[in-house]
Amino acid sequence: MAPRANWKGFLRLSLVTCPVALYPATSDTEKVSFNQINRKTGHRIKYLKVDAETGDEVTSEDIVKGYKVDTDTYIEVSKDELDDIALDSTHTIDIDEFVPKTDIDNRYLIRPYYLVPDGKVGHDAYAVIRETIRTMNKVAIGRVVLTNREHIIALEPLESGLMGTLLRYPYEVRSETEYFDDIQDVKLTKDMLDLAKHIVEKKSGAFEPELFEDHYETALIDLINKKRSGAPIAAKAAPKAGGNVINLMDALKKSLAGEKEAAPAAKVAKETVKGKKPKKRVEGQREMLLPIAGKGGKDAAAREAAPKKADKPVRATARTKKAG
Repeated sequence: MAPRANWKGFLRLSLVTCPVALYPATSDTEKVSFNQINRKTGHRIKYLKVDAETGDEVTSEDIVKGYKVDTDTYIEVSKDELDDIALDSTHTIDIDEFVPKTDIDNRYLIRPYYLVPDGKVGHDAYAVIRETIRTMNKVAIGRVVLTNREHIIALEPLESGLMGTLLRYPYEVRSETEYFDDIQDVKLTKDMLDLAKHIVEKKSGAFEPELFEDHYETALIDLINKKRSGAPIAAKAAPKAGGNVINLMDALKKSLAGEKEAAPAAKVAKETVKGKKPKKRVEGQREMLLPIAGKGGKDAAAREAAPKKADKPVRATARTKKAG
């Protein structure tokens, strides 16, 4: 099932307008997540909204927004007052200007979205805007209102569609000077830089995100699968201390020698991964599939058949439907 649109409205370039929908381009829902539970009962922890002073629970209709100006002093702001200052352009992305992509500092980037035509009409206008941006080799800068706040969005062509990236405002970006002022100005020899460049050359390659592995996520999945199947959990040995680097030149030489030895094995491993057919990803899937042990019947049979140790994390084929 396709994800729900975060926003629907119109994309407008001067007098050219088309209906569009905005979808998140990334997702964290596939990652393993945990709930807090009561160790004694196994029940999930529930949070209540309570008065900080009296400790009494407060109902939703009695909760309002307040801006803290001093200790225990708040300026109350009602929903009607917030509605009065709401922006009018809540359903339109207005393109204000076009800028070179290289002009956008990476620190201003927040998160990407996919902007697609909404419905069967407006595809012509959408294509005109998309191809205009493409042929100009620039990024369109517009404004979009999400959750009552106006955001700057940068639009650029991505295959047959448009990708929009939310941008931060200047007041949200910290200056680097307060962090870099204390960095010492050191002089490096040509030999050191040459050795470092050789190391970089040995490690250089194309950007292939499909080869990336989230080792911690894999370890989490393995841990949960083992606990589900009743397999023993071995304690991890403490890592050995690396020690301090005494001679930078020696460290660079040893690093280069190590890269030369590791290069053939890394190349074979990379080619092996490339040669494998990628698994079909099910949208919204969870990453574990081993059955939860029951007390008899089908559960007992499944428990007997379940592998005690899996070489790789067992992946789900569909999202488990929530009860209720």
